[in-house]
Amino acid sequence: MPASTTSSMSAPGGAERPAAASEMNDLLARVAASGDREAFSRLFAFFAPRVKGYLMRIGLSPDQAEDLAQDALLKVWRKARLFDPSKASAATWIYTIARNLRIDAARRLNRPLPDHEDPALLPEEEPRADVELERAQRDRRIHAAFDALPPNQRAVVMLHFYEDEPHAAIAERLDLPLGTVKSRLRLAFGRIRKELGDLA
Repeated sequence: MPASTTSSMSAPGGAERPAAASEMNDLLARVAASGDREAFSRLFAFFAPRVKGYLMRIGLSPDQAEDLAQDALLKVWRKARLFDPSKASAATWIYTIARNLRIDAARRLNRPLPDHEDPALLPEEEPRADVELERAQRDRRIHAAFDALPPNQRAVVMLHFYEDEPHAAIAERLDLPLGTVKSRLRLAFGRIRKELGDLA
């Protein structure tokens, strides 16, 4: 990816690792082209904990950051067709979505916004996927993490991320309290992070 196509949001510290950047671009392109759920699962597992950490560094509580990270990844699923790799990397695009959601949330609450140009608030540098073996091992762990979710948590994850259902609609479809839906999503998010260990 030419340097001119990425902004400082794409790679904290200045530059994205080429291998990781290319792989994430390919995954997002697959989601955009065909709604590829496997590709989205890998994007989710890779970016969700990083987006949460970024949102916490710009002033959100852990719970707020987790909720907004989920919203950001849901928007990635819904809007993937708008991704243009000639203008930005996948990381740039995803972190920009998260930043804009944070700005919108702050405006709704009429709170002052952080300075997003502060280098201390840039997303963390993404690790590099060095060899095919490591990629294969990582992919197996990502799939296993999703497969290991309890059925009740997997059901809400599927409805939220793959069917674009908001929390209230999931609660109605599954005949659950709204708080239960949010709790199951949060538990699933935490379980995936724990299962991935050093990958998360």
